Amino acid sequence: MGHKSGLPLAAFLWLTGAGLAIAFGTVSGAGQNSEHERITRHALACAELSATDDCFQEKSLAELAGGQGNFGAVGIPDRGSLIPENKAHCDSGDFLDVPGYPQTRDAAQAALAACRAFMIARLDEAVADAAGLLDASGALRKSQLDTPCLFVGQMKGHAKCNVLEDLGILLHTAQDFYSHSNWVDRADPALPLSAENPPGLGNPGRAPWLDLRVAAPPFPDGLITGCFDKPPEATHCNYGAGLHRVKHAVVNKDEGTIDPLIGTGTTLRGRVADNFARAVNAAIEDTRDKWATFRERLVAAYGPEKGALLACAIAHDDPQVSCVAR
Repeated sequence: MGHKSGLPLAAFLWLTGAGLAIAFGTVSGAGQNSEHERITRHALACAELSATDDCFQEKSLAELAGGQGNFGAVGIPDRGSLIPENKAHCDSGDFLDVPGYPQTRDAAQAALAACRAFMIARLDEAVADAAGLLDASGALRKSQLDTPCLFVGQMKGHAKCNVLEDLGILLHTAQDFYSHSNWVDRADPALPLSAENPPGLGNPGRAPWLDLRVAAPPFPDGLITGCFDKPPEATHCNYGAGLHRVKHAVVNKDEGTIDPLIGTGTTLRGRVADNFARAVNAAIEDTRDKWATFRERLVAAYGPEKGALLACAIAHDDPQVSCVAR
């Protein structure tokens, strides 16, 4: 099922919290530029992948990535019950090695471990929901391939839409990791390191720690994300007179231009050096890897022929014509 809203944009953002600065942007407006949609399209569109069998055709991609007033599956965590869930955005994994800091290193790592576990759960659910695409003989069920989808309240509908919903939530969370963490970014060299300018790890590309094929990868030394409670951010994540935790507002690289070229970010951290571009490029790379991981899981769960058929049905617009058991 996909999201269609008749509410004016401003009212919809106010009611859902979608305009809050808690993720790469979902909407076009209110300071956002549909960053999640653009990242997902750059990662999975046939134009980006030379029209291989692994790419998403346009209608199926629109259901996953959104467009023209439709949030798509990747926008689900920026609406409804997942908005304040730190695990859905990889938030509040903050720590600084300074006296009196109110969150321990272990607690910060636990918050990020919960985010990774959330991704694994969504991946598992996508693999399980894919079974609904097949009948008892292993053929595709036409009734379960219908789109457009209606993504409301994480309610289950047609099997293809269910899988796209699971994948959209997974991809949103993975993309947020690169915006909300210090994995790719660098601190402002003109300022001292502090809660307002925490250390950056400056890594290139996707994080091996987010490879969901690996059961228990080592936690990256120094990895943190920003604290997020609820808006307004200035009144939360504080722990004393003039003292505050490393906040989401300080670390995030949520907003900036992606098309036609990846430009400079517009947030505090995104404006430093090429931090925004590094976050976007890593998110694109990781999005492709999550899709590859999902296809591998389909083969492991259903066998090579059915696994390939299911992947094709999810990514192709007319699966009964273009997808055959292989």
